[in-house]
Amino acid sequence: LKQRIESMDMEDKIFTILIPKEKKIKIKNGKRKIVEDKIFPGYVLVEMIVTDDSWYVVRNTPNVTGFIGTGTTPTPVSDEEMKALQKRMGVEEPEYKIDVEVGSPVRITDGPFKNFDGKVNEIDEARGKVKVLVNVFGRETPVELDFLQVKKI
Repeated sequence: LKQRIESMDMEDKIFTILIPKEKKIKIKNGKRKIVEDKIFPGYVLVEMIVTDDSWYVVRNTPNVTGFIGTGTTPTPVSDEEMKALQKRMGVEEPEYKIDVEVGSPVRITDGPFKNFDGKVNEIDEARGKVKVLVNVFGRETPVELDFLQVKKI
């Protein structure tokens, strides 16, 4: 799309092309990694002045299959929605989404105790860790795990 805008001399009508992304923490090969995930996969936001020419350039770009809107015109995103989206994208440190609490049953999803069930014993939000009591050979054994390695049952 950027190349089409330049080649068709539309820089004065089409200003910004944005693919909304946010940083998330994922575990890959047992290691914690920060990855960028698309907030709206398959969608691109375009800041533009809608004229027949600029709309033609965007609408006829290869791999563009449709638009959010009614009929033949796209629906504009409000300033408030854009500010909220930019704020969400601007978060430097990804936050942990903690959906477990002390005493809640969990299933371990990664690591040597994968598929074991246990009960949350401690939560360390600052480090992103959780201690889970796992029944191993008839004894409850505390195991320290990353928040991303457990899911609530």
